Amino acid sequence: MQLFTIFGNPVSHSKSPLMHNLAFQGLGYDGVYTRYKLEDGSQLREKFFELGISGANITVPHKESAFEACDELDIFAKKVRAVNTIVNKDGKLYGYNTDAPGFLKAISELKDIERVLFLGAGGTAQATSVILRDAGYDVTLLNRTPLRLEKFKQMGFKTFTFSEFKMSDPFDLVVNMTSAGLEDDSLPCPIEILEEVVPASKASIDVIYGKETPFLKFVKKQNKPTKDGSDMLLYQGIIAFEYFTDHQYSFDEIKPYMQQAFII
Repeated sequence: MQLFTIFGNPVSHSKSPLMHNLAFQGLGYDGVYTRYKLEDGSQLREKFFELGISGANITVPHKESAFEACDELDIFAKKVRAVNTIVNKDGKLYGYNTDAPGFLKAISELKDIERVLFLGAGGTAQATSVILRDAGYDVTLLNRTPLRLEKFKQMGFKTFTFSEFKMSDPFDLVVNMTSAGLEDDSLPCPIEILEEVVPASKASIDVIYGKETPFLKFVKKQNKPTKDGSDMLLYQGIIAFEYFTDHQYSFDEIKPYMQQAFII
């Protein structure tokens, strides 16, 4: 039996083990998926081999550490320098990014979205900003401090810190790319900024799933459509499962089994 896991901190809330185990069971694949709380991202590669894992997903805050841990990277992961899926092939770690195509598929289901504001500039934002721009979206990033924004500036994105922010034109979509609200009642940015950008937008997404975060509660009070991270999680999980099983199954074959995780 092959062993798979998700590395992260926090990781106890993750729905990935249920999703993947339902797919393993439904498709008759000899695999089991667990979770592992990893506090130090620099130990990821060591833990991967120590635990005898065939493949892993990586969640916050270790996606950039996962990039460093890999021996080989696919073109897109190399471009965005963030990895959320790793496969062990004959003792070499191959890194992929399935967050970005998963998010792109989720956002494509919304209508008339052109200008997008990301709240946060971590590993998830790094990958999704690039794939969205490549698909024709205009992406701006807002972050508390300037340090994480530097790489985005170098890639040609418009960026703001909280203290610098000025909205010239309305954003169609506002996305919380941080973990704010996952385990507390915090917002991803000052409420004064949300009061400016959300009422002028068409919709908002929070990449956190499975709970109504303070951010989503605020958006709903403005009578704007919301989406949590469930679709993104489902789609990135399906793509990761394709890598884990060496593409033995198609997206449409995997999807109905993984979808059950959101009903149970």
